[in-house]
Order: sequence, then C-alpha cells, then structure tokens
Amino acid sequence: MSLTNISQLLLRNDDFFSAKEPLFINLLPDDFSQSYLLKNPTAQITSYNTHFEYYQQHKQQHKINKQVNCIFTAHYQTEKKHDLVILQFPKSKTELNFTLTMVAEHVSADAIILIVGENKSGIKSVEKLTQNTLTFCNKIDSARHCILFVASIATQKVPFDLNNWYQYYTVELDSISIKIAALPGVFSQKSLDKGSEILLKNLPDTIKGEILDFGCGAGVIASYLGKKFPETKLSLLDVSALAIKSAEKTLSINSLQGHVFASNSLSEVKNKYDHVVSNPPFHQGQKTNYIATECFISEIKRFLVKQGKVTIVANSFLRYQPIMEKHIGKTLKICNEKGFTVYSSK
Repeated sequence: MSLTNISQLLLRNDDFFSAKEPLFINLLPDDFSQSYLLKNPTAQITSYNTHFEYYQQHKQQHKINKQVNCIFTAHYQTEKKHDLVILQFPKSKTELNFTLTMVAEHVSADAIILIVGENKSGIKSVEKLTQNTLTFCNKIDSARHCILFVASIATQKVPFDLNNWYQYYTVELDSISIKIAALPGVFSQKSLDKGSEILLKNLPDTIKGEILDFGCGAGVIASYLGKKFPETKLSLLDVSALAIKSAEKTLSINSLQGHVFASNSLSEVKNKYDHVVSNPPFHQGQKTNYIATECFISEIKRFLVKQGKVTIVANSFLRYQPIMEKHIGKTLKICNEKGFTVYSSK
C-alpha cells in the first residue's frame, strides 16, 4: 500500500515523532503506521477513526500487529495519556474543535499536536479556528498540496461532555413534528437540507413493514417515517460514527425505537426490507460518492423482500433513473423540484 500525500508530508517531519503512546485521528489507510513504527519501534499506536470503512481497513491491515489498536466510536475515551496526536483536518470545520476538545483530557501536558491536511480542505484557517482550543498553532511545512501545523492543546477546565455538542432543531411537515440532534460533522447539522425536505414531502401514502434509512445522518428520514407510519420497524445505517450517535439520540428524543448500525455501504446489512428510503451521500467528493451510490443501487435488490421498494432523492444532475431501472426494477420520477429529483423503484 502506498503513502498518501499527507503521509509523505508527515514522514519528512519525523523529528516530531518520538512518543510512547501516539494517537492517530482519522488518518487515511496507507503504510504510514508501519513507517512510523520503523522509526519508533517501541511505540503503542492508537488509531482512532470515525469513518467505518477506513476503520475496517486499518483493522484489517493491523490485525496481527499488537502495537496498533484500532478504534471506531463517536466519543473517544481512554485511560491513556497520549504524548503525540496526529490529526487529519476534517472535512467539516465544526468537527475540528469538537475532536480536539474531546481528546484534550487524554493527552499529557507536554503532548505535541500535529494537524495535517490538503490545501483544499480549509486547513489554512486552522489557527483562527482553534484560538480557544490550542495554546499555539504554527505552520511548519507544506508540500504535495498539503500543510502541516504543530500545536499545543489547552487544558480543559471541565470534563468533556458529548451532550454539550449536539445541535438541536425541529422539523415540521404535514402536522408531524420531530426534533433532530446532530453532532459536529454530521450532514445537515443545523437545519433540514432541501433534498431531504423534498423527499419527505413526496413519500408514498402508505409504507409498511421493515424500513431501512440508508446513509441516515442524524436520523431525520427514519424518525419522520416512524412518526408518520408508527407500525413500521426502523433500521438506520451510516458510515460515520458521529452520524450513528446522532441518529440514536434523535430516535430517543422522539420516543422512537430503531436498529442503528455502522456499515460501509451495505457491508453490514443482514436483513431484507420492505422499503429502503435514502438521501444518498455524495457531498464528500462528487465523483467518489456518485460511485458509492451506484454501488448501493446495484446491490440493494438482494436486501429487498419480494415487491420491495426503494425511494431516493438526489440532485437532478445525477442521473440515477437508468441505473435504478437496470438493477432494481421499474423506476418512476415522483417529482423534480428545486434541483432535486425523487425516484421510486419497485
């Protein structure tokens, strides 16, 4: 496995690598951990990731290496005191201070914090973003379209409480009201996105049986379905640990029950469903996630009961209808509104 540009930039700054208990946060899977251990053979690495696919790849890569402990969770907790943290700048800027505050109580007083990211990620704003979280933050290197900062984390005066980081808002449609809870980094953290709103307004008149909310985010779609069709059985999946935790919270505050689980696309799906409803993600990189949604569409039929249905919403420029016709069955355009199209396949 080759090294990403970010890993190459990190490795040319190995003067900062000396540590007994390094913590790697959301680094992409490659050979960086092995390269790090060649320079620091006694280190005990914790590889923490909130992205289930990357967590799985890290875990598979290090399954026989007892020096690398892989963790997937929304709320990182440990008894260790990490003396080095290497964090990849998140796609969502709101997630940065959330992550730094969360790990602050788990680092030693003299811990080095390395923050690295691609130029296009927004990392150039890291100093301004972390004024209240870091005691200092200095740029030390840039290469391969990436930038590396070294920092020191501020002592937190109160213990980290995950509940303080949820954003709450209310969705009201067709006399149905649901309250949403979303952690930083979760899609539509502060308000209902237009695509999901259009989808909810154009649902079938009747939905029965077992329902799967694919790419559930904060659980908006499933919670609305649970309120509108209370006899249904809800399942929700997402690749993000932060989304999983948010969806669980959203179900709870709406007095709903559902099976919420992490999955890389459909990798962890075991059941068959009467209806799959989704606002499938593509926002993290149009090309990558278009392919991911195509994969979902091509494989979902084997997880449907006979006469099962799939209803999705997508930006209108993403031509999903012929793909759904090919892999699922007859597909109708339910509506085309404000740049979004709702499709239904049977």
